[in-house]
Amino acid sequence: MTVPTALRPDLAPSPRANAASVDDCRLIELPRITDPRGNLTFIEGGAHLPFSIERVYYLYDVPGGAERGGHAHRALQQLLVAVAGSFEVLLDDGRRRRRVRLDRPYRGLLIGPMIWRELDEFSSGSVCLVLASQCYDEADYYRDHAAFVAEVL
Repeated sequence: MTVPTALRPDLAPSPRANAASVDDCRLIELPRITDPRGNLTFIEGGAHLPFSIERVYYLYDVPGGAERGGHAHRALQQLLVAVAGSFEVLLDDGRRRRRVRLDRPYRGLLIGPMIWRELDEFSSGSVCLVLASQCYDEADYYRDHAAFVAEVL
C-alpha cells in the first residue's frame, strides 16, 4: 500500500516550494490615453490585474523622511501606483531584498502575498494609490519582520 505524500513528511513539498520571491513582484504598464488636454490612465480588475479589486486606498501628505508599510500579507495581493510624485518600495521575501522606484502614474508595482514591503523616499506632494485583492483583515498581516522571516524560511 502506498502512503499518500501528505502523510509522508519526507516526501511532502517544502513550505518554501511555492514561496513568493521578490522576483515575482513586477512592474506593469497601465493603459495610457494621451490628449493635449491631459492624459488618462485606467485600471480594470481582471483585465489589468490578476485579481478583482476589493479595496482602494491612498497615502498622501507623507512627511519628509517618513516610512509607510512595514508589513507583509498572508494572502492579499496589491498594486501600488505613484499617481503623483514618487516613492521607493523595498521588497523582501525573507532571503533577498529589492528596491523599486515608482514615479509614473501609468506604471504600477504588483506585489503578491508573503512579500514584506516598506515604502520610503516620498517626494513632496506624492500620492500612493493602492488597489487590493481583499478588504482589510488584520489577521492577514505580518507586522513583525522577524516573525515573517521565521515563517518563510
